[in-house]
Amino acid sequence: MLCEKIYLNEENKDVVLKTYVAEEYAGGVRRDCVLILPGGGYNFCALHEDEPVARSFMYRGFNCFTLFYTVGEGASLSVSLKDVSRAIAHIRRNCEKYNIDPERIFVCGFSAGGHLAASIGTLWHRDIAAFEGMEEGENRPAGMIISYGACTLGEYSHELSRLFVYGKKELSEEEINALSPDRNVSDKTVPAFIWHTQDDEVVHVGNAMVMANALIEKGIPTSLRIYPKGPHGLSVLLDGCSFGSENKNYVHVSGWVRDCAEFMKLI
Repeated sequence: MLCEKIYLNEENKDVVLKTYVAEEYAGGVRRDCVLILPGGGYNFCALHEDEPVARSFMYRGFNCFTLFYTVGEGASLSVSLKDVSRAIAHIRRNCEKYNIDPERIFVCGFSAGGHLAASIGTLWHRDIAAFEGMEEGENRPAGMIISYGACTLGEYSHELSRLFVYGKKELSEEEINALSPDRNVSDKTVPAFIWHTQDDEVVHVGNAMVMANALIEKGIPTSLRIYPKGPHGLSVLLDGCSFGSENKNYVHVSGWVRDCAEFMKLI
């Protein structure tokens, strides 16, 4: 397996792209790939949503990458969108090296990373990509995987998302309409696989529902999974990788990676 660390921002050495790339290059069919965006409330990047996720998707034939994007002081939506745009462009420009199909780069975000995945999936065509000579569409993912993500700044919104995007809790309709992922679904929005648990006490399940409704109304291919039980931060439910929970209590959720992989084959 090719494991590298690539520094995407000379001004911030904490922005790192890790590779999990199978090395059967000779004569092999180019793989789809998943760019993983861990959660952590934009304060850190959660490790249980890094390598365990990569290994789960690699088992199903994907090459994987994890982006440690800007968090903490200095983080903002525009900065994080540039981080993920750089990552997608880097993967696309190096598709031969990584043995991947440049048109099959999916983003998979968890919690705050789910918010980032939903944002790049709906806003990739905005002026966020117009820097460093990036060509139009170089930062466009093929699809977005939103795992217990904050997808709306309106009803059901996560307080941290409002603070992160605008620096305040109370937002006008104009502000919500400008950057809320569910309000920015258009014919340029990419297909989505969304999953959540009904009793998530950190990010309300309504985030998944309003995002899925917005996508379906616009005719964007969408798959939504709502599981009845399970706390926030379940990741892929491998032993020892969930955040503060006992995996054995939530095995009904563990099929999401399989279902997601099957969905991505359809788009």
